[in-house]
Amino acid sequence: MSRQDDNKAIVGRWFTRFWGETCDLGIVDELAAPDMLLQYSLHEPRRGREDIKSFMTGFRAAFPDLNFWGTADLIAEGDYVVGRWEGGGTHTGQAFDDFLIGALPAATGRTMRFTGTTVLRLQGGMIVEETGLDDGVTALQQLGLIKAA
Repeated sequence: MSRQDDNKAIVGRWFTRFWGETCDLGIVDELAAPDMLLQYSLHEPRRGREDIKSFMTGFRAAFPDLNFWGTADLIAEGDYVVGRWEGGGTHTGQAFDDFLIGALPAATGRTMRFTGTTVLRLQGGMIVEETGLDDGVTALQQLGLIKAA
């Protein structure tokens, strides 16, 4: 296998086991570099394994059915892998204050579904950076945190 194929396999496992229907936080220790950077437009950037695990624990406690899945083949070049995805969940759990724009009280019952593109950088078989560009405006509108003009 080429380095690009190896990197795509690693990212495929990450997407399935971290962002997928169920989250296995052990995958963070297995595939994330100790100081991995995770950044998306809806949330403050997260750095390091423990911070990333804490983020996902809170996100899934608020959105128990949270799930993201790929919508196209992964593209790899050098140390980078790009993936397109769709996903979301229903806010039936605890209050959630991790959105940059505002907070949700417990169990609003609101559903978000949105899309995005993520670029991941790998070094030595570990994910060192995940940067996503998502349709956060759609998610925030669906959750009632912002109103359409």
